[in-house]
Parts: sequence; C-alpha cells; structure tokens
Amino acid sequence: MNQAATLKKWKENIMAEDEMFTSARTAPKPAVNPRVMCFSSGKGGVGKTSMVTNIALAMAKLGNRVLILDADLGLANVDVILGLSPRYSIKHLFSGEKTLEEILVQGPGGIQILPSGSGVPELVNLSEGEKLMLLSEMERLESPPEIMLIDTAAGIADNVLYFNIAARQRVVVVTPEPTSITDAYALIKVLSGRHQIRDFMILVNWVRNEQEARKVFKQLSAVADRFLGMLRLLYIGYIPRDTAISRAVRQQKPALELYPDSKACKQFINVAENILNTENQCRDDGNIKFFWKQLLGI
Repeated sequence: MNQAATLKKWKENIMAEDEMFTSARTAPKPAVNPRVMCFSSGKGGVGKTSMVTNIALAMAKLGNRVLILDADLGLANVDVILGLSPRYSIKHLFSGEKTLEEILVQGPGGIQILPSGSGVPELVNLSEGEKLMLLSEMERLESPPEIMLIDTAAGIADNVLYFNIAARQRVVVVTPEPTSITDAYALIKVLSGRHQIRDFMILVNWVRNEQEARKVFKQLSAVADRFLGMLRLLYIGYIPRDTAISRAVRQQKPALELYPDSKACKQFINVAENILNTENQCRDDGNIKFFWKQLLGI
C-alpha cells in the first residue's frame, strides 16, 4: 500500500472511531476513564521525577494500567531513575523501524515508559502522516493505558507549557524553598494568564510533616488568590523528607518497591489515591486519544 493510501486509511479509521466515541457518550460510563496528568515544577531539583515514578507505581498497585511519558526534553531520566536502558524511542516509530508496542519499555509493577530520547521536540513539527501514525499506533495497543503521567522539564519553557495545555489534569510539585514557591507561582501564572487554565493540583515535597506542607500550600494559594483571581488550587498531599528516597535513587529502583513501609512510600499511596479520587468526568477532553489530538493538532 502506498503512502497516500495508507494515510487515507488512517484518516478513515480515526473518523470511524470518533463517530463510535460520540455515539457511546450516552452509554454507561466505564469504571475507570483514561486520564492524562502532567507533572511540572517551577524550578528543577524538587524531586519531580522521583514523585512521578513512585506515584505511577502506586497507581499500578491500586489496579490501574499506567504509562509514563518522559517529556523532560534533553534531560530525560525516568529510565535512569528506574535502572532501565531503552533501546528505542519515538524516532524509531516515525522511521518505520519499530511499532509503538516495541518501543514501550516495561517498568516495575507493570508500569510502562514511553522513552522520548531526542524525539519529543519534533512532535511540534511532525507531518500529518506522522501524527496520524502515532495516534493510530496508540489506539492499536493491546492493553492501552488507563492513566498516562507526563514528566515534564522544570520551568516555563514552551515545551513545558505545550504538554500542560494538552493534558487533562496538572500537578505542580513544590518544596518549602522560597525559590520553589516563587517559581511554582510563575508557572501557574503563565498557564492561567496566557492559556486560561484554572485548575491545578499541588503536591508538596521534602517537608517534615503535613503541617509544614499545609503551610507551603497556603503560602502559594494566598499569592495566587491575591494576584491571579479565580483559580482552583487543590492540595493533594505531601511527601516527607525520607532517606529511603535517596537510597532508592542510588539503587535505581522505585522507593515504593524497595522500602514500601517507609514514611515517604505510605504517602505515595495516599497521594495516588487522592489524585485518582479527584473529579474526572467522562469528557472527550479527559482521555488519552484527545490528549494526542490536542498535542499534535489533529
């Protein structure tokens, strides 16, 4: 089949699936809806990638199929923190060398990782055929994920905003450091001011206890309320300072796998449950297919 015919077939398949999705919206809602969550931070060094990997494992332990998209461009390290060595990336899909199923890396606890390598920056410049190829491959997965967690870079670079805009839910990781709080506010300000995003989940890391975490959240919330107007900042929990996390990073394993009874790991479970219990109506802007369409401009 030539390229034109293949492209036409992909379009027809996606249009047909869209019609099925629309007609099914009045049907009973599934128990778990596909969800896309973006984890970001105003500054680097706040432990975000460790948060993502352990929360992903916690969600998997709670019975969900979870996929991590490593979108920290240029400094992708989800694979490093998990002790994995991906042989392929998204680029191998576009070159026709591998299918998406072959690119995905199996991580601990059944979680999957979609390694970006140097391929993610090219997502903004894909041809129509490449966009449809990625969407088609995602839909062909034998066991499609119920949840996708995106680990972005720190800061307010275009690629960070790019993933946050396309995602259904956004988690901002912050620590008690004044610079972390200030930079988290800057991220929220840009996303709300330029892109009209009003809902953010706040995860506080590296605190002594919940009292300190609540204090950090109140500081951030008070500034946002004063200067940014009507926003919804939702406190979803905290992760305490715990040597179990740094030991696990050195061993290139999730803390939740090595030290499940540690204080931090008990909080990873709590945070995962809190996120899963947040409002998630079955809307067409809440599922993984819509995320890819939004991200790729299809």
